[in-house]
Amino acid sequence: MNHYRELRRALARRLGPRALIHLEGGRSVPRNFDVDYVFRQNSDFLYLTGVEEPGCHLVLEPKSGREILFVPRVDSHHRVWEGHVPSPAEAKTLFGVDRVMYADELKKVLGRRAVAPKARLRDALDELRAIKSEGELALMRRANEVSGAAHRAVMAATRPGMREYEIQAVFEAECMKAGMRHLAYPSIVAAGVNGAVLHYRRNDAVLRAGELLLIDAGAELKGYAADITRTFPADGKFSRRQRDVYQIVLETQKDCIQAARPGVVSADLHVRSMRRIAEGLKSLGILRGETDGLVEGGAVRLFYPHGLTHMLGLDVHDTTGGKKRKMPNPTKVPVRFVAKLEPGFVITMEPGIYFIDALLRDPALRRKHKTSVDFAKVESFLDFGGVRIEDDIVIRPEGPPLNLTSVPKEIAEVEAACAR
Repeated sequence: MNHYRELRRALARRLGPRALIHLEGGRSVPRNFDVDYVFRQNSDFLYLTGVEEPGCHLVLEPKSGREILFVPRVDSHHRVWEGHVPSPAEAKTLFGVDRVMYADELKKVLGRRAVAPKARLRDALDELRAIKSEGELALMRRANEVSGAAHRAVMAATRPGMREYEIQAVFEAECMKAGMRHLAYPSIVAAGVNGAVLHYRRNDAVLRAGELLLIDAGAELKGYAADITRTFPADGKFSRRQRDVYQIVLETQKDCIQAARPGVVSADLHVRSMRRIAEGLKSLGILRGETDGLVEGGAVRLFYPHGLTHMLGLDVHDTTGGKKRKMPNPTKVPVRFVAKLEPGFVITMEPGIYFIDALLRDPALRRKHKTSVDFAKVESFLDFGGVRIEDDIVIRPEGPPLNLTSVPKEIAEVEAACAR
């Protein structure tokens, strides 16, 4: 409760004594006549209150310091079907606010008073949410511990012949058993060529001997996300070709993690990763030419089309920090996340190499990159799929970042975790 109270006070200080702050929580969304979708609280509301129930509101009055939580008024019919709902007195104790009222009394409190403009409130929340407190980091560390254990369980359980959804069930069961009922995002469980589909969702194919499995999955705790990806061989041993591609991605990731320090621009880190991927693909004879040209000309993006990193927190692609942190892209390549890293940032680190049919068979792209890419050699990799390795790291004031993720990723460790 003290954690959430401090965050509310920080927001009030940022917006000033004349502000009146009103934040609406999420509402249940009907799926069909008598069933709602599984509810997940609005991230801003969760950030300030820790309240996970739908239909609530929060009003803050910075000048008086008053905090009012508004909860739904429920009747006996609701209690018959949904069970006990905390009364205002119980909610006051549970959530540590000054006062609790019913949601139908909100208009009476707000009246005609001007509420802080949404754009100003949005920017203030983005600025606050970018820097994670020790309490937030503790939640993210635990989400990573549970998600990591689930990834290890997947490595131990996976066998050729399993369907992707069976592997998904192993991961999600481990998270559920640890008390984490919500995932941070829909699990990506991609066998063989499906690993080249960046946001693969079907999860119904059969994993075959000799293929790689790419699993991108994470649980959340009190809304705080883990985002972890591992790629490993279905039958427990990397082939020579798989090992070569995997090692390029691994060394790229490790190099970029070590380079992630305060003041470093995320876009520059992305270019660093592109250079490492380009040099690795050159060593395999897939790319040719000067590394700078392969990066700036876009040839490497045929094999590595996504960003290296993004912010992580209450949303798996979390706030990038508000207006004061916005900056122009200093590079010659397109990058979505551009910010100077600061202590307290939590970011992912997720390079990858993919052999994507839609890109590598595109006639226009083949013409554009015909001198940079050995497309004849690429043909033999179109059954490969992809490799992505993703960890969650915390930027520290000095020295290398703290890696929250503890899941095998060195080749020998992965093979040991997959031992049959």
